[in-house]
Amino acid sequence: MISLTAATRIYLYRGACDMRKSFDGLCGIIRSELEMDPLSGSLFVFVNGTRRMVKLLYWDQDGLALWYKRLEEGKFIVPDRSGCIDRRDLTLLLEGIVPKRIEKRYVGANPSCEK
Repeated sequence: MISLTAATRIYLYRGACDMRKSFDGLCGIIRSELEMDPLSGSLFVFVNGTRRMVKLLYWDQDGLALWYKRLEEGKFIVPDRSGCIDRRDLTLLLEGIVPKRIEKRYVGANPSCEK
C-alpha cells in the first residue's frame, strides 16, 4: 500500500525508462542520474518512452517497494517539468487527467519540494 504523507517528496524522472529494470536498475538511475539516495523515503516515478507504462519506487520502512501500471489504451500525461512534483500531479498522472484543463484557484508553495 502506498502511504504518502505531506512530507513525502515525489521525484519524476523525465528520461525514457526501460521498464525491464527492477529494484537494482531503478536504484542505479536514482543514484547515478538523479544523484539521490533511493532509501531516503522519497517516491520516484519512472515512465517509459511510449508513456504507456509507469513505475513507482519507494522505501517502505523495511524495504523497497515497486508499483507498476500499464495502460491498455492511451498514454500517461507527464508534467512538463522534471524533478520534484506534488501529490496532486502524481494523482493526475496516474488517473489520466489532463492538467492543462484544470484551473487553480490558489497557487501556493509546494512544501514537500522545498529542501
